[in-house]
Amino acid sequence: MMSMSTEVIPNSLTAAPWDEIARAAQAAADEPEPEAAVREIIHCALRVTGDHTAHEKPGALKPGERHFHVGAAFMVSPDNTSHFLIAEFGFPEEQHRLHYPLDTGHPGWVWKNQRALILENTDDHADFKQILKSARMGSALYAPLIWQGGFIGHMICAAQARNTYIPSDLVRLRALAAMAAGLYMAKDGPAMLAQIWMEATT
Repeated sequence: MMSMSTEVIPNSLTAAPWDEIARAAQAAADEPEPEAAVREIIHCALRVTGDHTAHEKPGALKPGERHFHVGAAFMVSPDNTSHFLIAEFGFPEEQHRLHYPLDTGHPGWVWKNQRALILENTDDHADFKQILKSARMGSALYAPLIWQGGFIGHMICAAQARNTYIPSDLVRLRALAAMAAGLYMAKDGPAMLAQIWMEATT
């Protein structure tokens, strides 16, 4: 299994997002392992979503905060109790293979409703629950991973700068999430998930 990626994601939005999406879709299709394929799509999502100058605007960052992004897929665990982290970027090493109850916070809303969600400014949502151990994120996107009508997980992009994301970013993430779901299933992702879930919880 591939280890958690430490690649640096470009810090400026590509001028040709659909070209980048097409490139990433093929690269993901060429990956032999499901997590590697999903990781390729997540890296693409970080490149083609968000205002990468948002952190420069007044009020986007509070004192002590910094400009950074995270992305990941959270799959429904084999026992159907948890969201289980795979293919992450930007999460601290100690949160590798993180898992938490399915009904937690806004990810729980996405699971319950099987719908995408955007939080342009998390300060406007008193019920926002911090998942990332190292920092509270200021703006976030969530897109469900749906396969043949069933919810198998969700994909996220988040940034510390408030108002990084707008509704058009969610459209791109939804498209990428559909690609990720198909690639994950085509490459026998459930078998991989069962193995890494067992390793993480025993």
